[in-house]
Amino acid sequence: MVQLLFWLLLFSRLAYYPVADPNLSKTPDEKLPSISVVICGCNEADNFEKYLDRFLSQDYPSFEVIVVNDNSSDNSEKILLEFKIKYSILHAVTIKEPHPPGKKFALQVGIAAAKYDLLLLSDADCYPSTPLWMRSMQSVIEKDVFIGLGYSPYESRRGLLNHFIRFEAIYTAIQYFSFSIVGLPYMGVGRNLIYTKSLYQQQNGFSAHLDIASGDDDLFVSAAATGRNTAVMLAAKSFVFSTPKSTWGGYYHQKTRHLTTSSRYKPVHKIGLGTLAASHFLHYSAGLAWGIVGDQWCLVLAFYLARATVVAMVSRPILSRLKSLSLWPWILFLDVLYLFYYIVFAPVLIIGNPRTWKH
Repeated sequence: MVQLLFWLLLFSRLAYYPVADPNLSKTPDEKLPSISVVICGCNEADNFEKYLDRFLSQDYPSFEVIVVNDNSSDNSEKILLEFKIKYSILHAVTIKEPHPPGKKFALQVGIAAAKYDLLLLSDADCYPSTPLWMRSMQSVIEKDVFIGLGYSPYESRRGLLNHFIRFEAIYTAIQYFSFSIVGLPYMGVGRNLIYTKSLYQQQNGFSAHLDIASGDDDLFVSAAATGRNTAVMLAAKSFVFSTPKSTWGGYYHQKTRHLTTSSRYKPVHKIGLGTLAASHFLHYSAGLAWGIVGDQWCLVLAFYLARATVVAMVSRPILSRLKSLSLWPWILFLDVLYLFYYIVFAPVLIIGNPRTWKH
């Protein structure tokens, strides 16, 4: 029953939430605010070569791209100098001294170097889906809105691992978008996130959680976001694609960097997300136990079919607007497989996460 309430009353809001087309903006180009794009990278030479020009060639009247080259031992510095010859809007900042583990120090350096108040964040192993990425993300910042939550899907490839990675990213997005839509924003992803430098300064940057390596995106949003100052951007032109891990081990290491920040969320968010996860897990495990011990297979099957029907119906329009409809035939299988996600990563939530930000 709890799962049905989440899908019917909360996630269904995302399925039919209106998506504004940034092309319909009536703001003249000369009145659009200037933007500082901030990208951090450690040994990302290959990704700079592949993706950096997609950030530098955006269709936007006034912007700069700040790349923080964080203690790289590859030829990142040389590649950035080559890009600088072609693009005067590129500003490379090189960090060569040791600093606390994690991405936060590099991001702080990049934000400090930003000339403009509007900050648009991404990562070196990502690329905007279209040249209208900046226009799309900027369009949500207006009046009292100072934070914009974007979507960052993973590239589609063959294999079960890729299907699961994409599903997990979508399921996470369903949660943080839906909570934000009802006025309870709690996280965003640093691969596609926009907020003002003024708000960052009001929050004293990342000072509240400098003791952990992760959290430059979700913990900042959790602390700074409210139902009034945060908006979501769902237009496909705003998506930022990421390269997925190609091994289960690589995926495990990536997720362990992200998960333990949830212990720092506000109580209302921890209760909501905990209830969602527990009800999801118990729907299958307790139902199976009830069928075996109580011999109530007809009732168990009825509950399973009811939830499966609702999940299939609500997830289809969501997957369609997130341009991932190819996952829909897999959705119920991946929904069951997600139980192993809870089991595998439960120890991480108890023990803690690694203190590095790049694997």
